[in-house]
Amino acid sequence: PNPPISARRSMPFKVTKPEYLSVRKYFRCATSRVNFLKDSLDSYPEKMPSYKLTYFNGRGRGELARLLFAAGGIEYEDVRVAGEQWQELKPKTPFGQLPILEVDGTMICQGMAIGRLIAKAVGLAGKTDLEAARADMIIDGCDDLLPKLFPIFGEKDENKKAELKKEFAEKTLPPALDHFEKLASAEGYFVGKSLTWADVNFFAFMGLLGVVVPGDHIKGKVNLNKVMGNVTSNAGIAKWLKERPETEF
Repeated sequence: PNPPISARRSMPFKVTKPEYLSVRKYFRCATSRVNFLKDSLDSYPEKMPSYKLTYFNGRGRGELARLLFAAGGIEYEDVRVAGEQWQELKPKTPFGQLPILEVDGTMICQGMAIGRLIAKAVGLAGKTDLEAARADMIIDGCDDLLPKLFPIFGEKDENKKAELKKEFAEKTLPPALDHFEKLASAEGYFVGKSLTWADVNFFAFMGLLGVVVPGDHIKGKVNLNKVMGNVTSNAGIAKWLKERPETEF
């Protein structure tokens, strides 16, 4: 039999073939939907995680995380330490180094692990497993250059530093940038057709490179210049670049 008129008036959704739907079946169906909605809502986190990023007062290995937070519009605590603060904190870190990221109080370190976590949180890690792997490939390619770049930054002898800069700029960097130019698309993306953390990391790497070895290293490289432009055109990143503190490195 059909549900009574009062029951039909209160139905929250359209019932097909109501002549075959009994009152009991209707309310069983409604109860099932309510339980489904409750379970769905319970599966969502009650609040966004809290993020606390700790690094030195510079861009360096911490800037990738800041750029990704900016791209995703995620609030975080930007803690910058130096001197005695760092010496006190160092034994408490997983590997005795920075950056570290605390997510709801749980601490992780290693810049790329942190970057990958944030990239996933803001939807910039790649849309498929293959895209994610390609993003990792680009990022690892940038990372391969850092062991040759950091000694320049730490060298105290100015003559030796000049020699290291010359060797890096003339021998190490050009073939690497040639590879990156070929890997970037004509639209200016390393992965797919939209921004990923591979593009953001390349931008961060070039910023670090410009501090240690100044120069227009991607002059004439059309695709890489488009990558840089796509990163800076992101609204969140553009805002961060305008407002971020001025630092030595």
